[in-house]
Amino acid sequence: MTDTNSPVIEIRDLHKSFGALEVLKGVSMQAPRGHVISLIGSSGSGKSTMLRCANLLEDSQQGEILFEGEPIKWRGTGHGRHPADRAQVTRIRTNLSMVFQQFNLWAHMTILQNVMEAPVTVLGRNRPEVEEAARGYLAKVGIGDKCDVYPAQLSGGQQQRAAIARALCMEPRALLFDEPTSALDPELEQEVVKVIKALAEEGRTMLLVTHDMRLANDVSDHVLFLHQGMIEEEGPPSEVFGSPKTDRLRGFLSATVSA
Repeated sequence: MTDTNSPVIEIRDLHKSFGALEVLKGVSMQAPRGHVISLIGSSGSGKSTMLRCANLLEDSQQGEILFEGEPIKWRGTGHGRHPADRAQVTRIRTNLSMVFQQFNLWAHMTILQNVMEAPVTVLGRNRPEVEEAARGYLAKVGIGDKCDVYPAQLSGGQQQRAAIARALCMEPRALLFDEPTSALDPELEQEVVKVIKALAEEGRTMLLVTHDMRLANDVSDHVLFLHQGMIEEEGPPSEVFGSPKTDRLRGFLSATVSA
């Protein structure tokens, strides 16, 4: 039974290792409904791994993950720990749409077919209704005129916007973005930033891993700075970017601005 007043996603003391390499060393976070939580930090700090664990794309070795107050059921311990209820994982994952750095669009399908595929085949929704919704979401992200073209015919920014429309068409409880602009040229990056900002203004629940400090500052309700698998500092963007408390965060922000 889910609690609608609970955070959409909650992580408690999560540990994740790849073999002997400990990537997450006891991280905790909450994503309240309608809030944007940004994860920042250097490459290898664990932020993308944290996002993938939240979406159950990676198995963690210790700690709890809750979706709207419902804890994930686990079987086994340590590196042998896996979700115990595959139906639970499927149900939760369909409510957490992820947008990746690489667009992951199916090359043999049109953009409209890409956006429609999961709601029709995974959720079993009515095809005409899904098509109407898909066209609406593609218009929302500014590529409503690209329904019948194939991914290879689009720019990188357009492909990423199509991927966002595909995520939205699942009508998820939360959107998870893993470096959605890092594969794009600066001018194309701004197309995607504009869409993410508009989604934030709508009050959508989002987890955002990003290298774009301006975007994180503009859209976030709360920012987590990860360093070597731990949350070094966190708070509202005005504090994290305006008055960082730790030398590591000050150094990171200085390096990011000068890059």
